Amino acid sequence: MQKSLVSLMVLGLGALPSLAGAAGDPGHASSGGMPQLDFGNHWTIAQVVWMFVIFGVLYYVMARYALPQVAGTLAARRARIDGDLEAAHAAKLSADAALADHQAATAKTRAEAQAAIATASQQAQADAAAKAEVLNAKLSEQIGAAEGRIAAGRDAAMGSLRAVATDTAEALVSRLLGAGIDRAAIDRAVGSALAARGNG
Repeated sequence: MQKSLVSLMVLGLGALPSLAGAAGDPGHASSGGMPQLDFGNHWTIAQVVWMFVIFGVLYYVMARYALPQVAGTLAARRARIDGDLEAAHAAKLSADAALADHQAATAKTRAEAQAAIATASQQAQADAAAKAEVLNAKLSEQIGAAEGRIAAGRDAAMGSLRAVATDTAEALVSRLLGAGIDRAAIDRAVGSALAARGNG
């Protein structure tokens, strides 16, 4: 930058003799044209020289101070944008990982819940089957005991019926035939009659 500034100033200063020559040449004198191009006037030469000096100073100041600050600002902005993009990318990766972990945990929890439900259902079925078996055994025992009591009561009732039937038959035969009644024969006859009816 400084080299280009120096070369520009050298070119400008190198053009001054030709400008001065043009100013001293009566053939190039102003003919009432634009006063800015009237190089015959020594003020015009001075203005051109000061223009190059001021342009050089401004160029130096811009190249030395202003432009590096602008470049630094642009670099900082680019670095901040790159950092934000990297942070956003990292946050996206973190969010994707968290989502994957959440989905895996949800699937694991669902599987564990289904397994627990299946285990509880099987345990409940097993408990119900065991209770039903115990209840059936108890009912069977109670039914057997009731059937035994019914059979005993029936036998007792049949025994009483046979005794009553024998006594009644004996009393009737005794009244009809008088003395000499064979109780054993009457008992056999009552037994045969009850056996024929299916009650013996």
